[in-house]
Amino acid sequence: MSIPIKDIGKQEINKQDMHVDDSLTDFTSRQITFNDVSKRVYVTGSGPAVIVMTEMPGISPHVARFARWVRDAGFTVYMPSLFGRDGVVATAEEGAVVFQKACVSAEFRAFAGKGASPVTLWLRALAKVAHAECGGPGVGAIGMCFTGNFALSMMLEPAVLAPVVAQPSLPMDDPADTGLEAADLQVVRQRLESEDLTVMAYRFEGDAFCRAQRFAAFSEALGERFVSRVLPDSAANQDTAPFFKRYVTTPHSVVTAHLIDEAGQPTLAARDEILAFFRGRLVQADVN
Repeated sequence: MSIPIKDIGKQEINKQDMHVDDSLTDFTSRQITFNDVSKRVYVTGSGPAVIVMTEMPGISPHVARFARWVRDAGFTVYMPSLFGRDGVVATAEEGAVVFQKACVSAEFRAFAGKGASPVTLWLRALAKVAHAECGGPGVGAIGMCFTGNFALSMMLEPAVLAPVVAQPSLPMDDPADTGLEAADLQVVRQRLESEDLTVMAYRFEGDAFCRAQRFAAFSEALGERFVSRVLPDSAANQDTAPFFKRYVTTPHSVVTAHLIDEAGQPTLAARDEILAFFRGRLVQADVN
């Protein structure tokens, strides 16, 4: 049974310490292979599927906390391990190494002019399997930071109905580039219009890694069905992990590292809007 969105998180008598490693023991670890590429996927919950893609430098306690919020809202979470060590609070040095490896990996295309990252093919296959396993009208997907625009690439899989784009940072070298091929964006736009879908997108106003030009490019490509939310920098949590303190010096991670878990905070309102978006598309549609 799902928890009302306004009560998500209230069941935690002692809130989790975001500065210590997360054991992830309440997730089931599965090894899933598509086209000879195998990845660990952490699964928890019941109900329609939502793919939660981690931000840099990996599945941190903040990312796992968000995944639990999605689970508690009534969904089966599939959280693939894409880079970094799972559950750890990475040091600044370790996080930098993870970032550098991802930038040169064949799975990711961190720079402009190269199109969508090849790993999105694997993620689309995961969405298809998750839909088959969980049922419902379709699948939700949220990408964050390095994976931010992956949720849009995943819409090339028909099962993906509820994409959320959180502070998309790729490509790193062109703030006005979407990181998707023009043809793919056209397919996404056609789906949005023909199936009456929307994309939810979030960023902080002063984010140096996801600037206003990128949201403007998405808006131009996708029209009014790209629904953007820009939060004030003053809404960002300043108590962040070592990697963020050294390398992410502007507000960036809306629903994870820079979220303030207190009533009335804009970041918590963004979280609730995302959960309501998933419910509206994946749960209500199932009963109508």
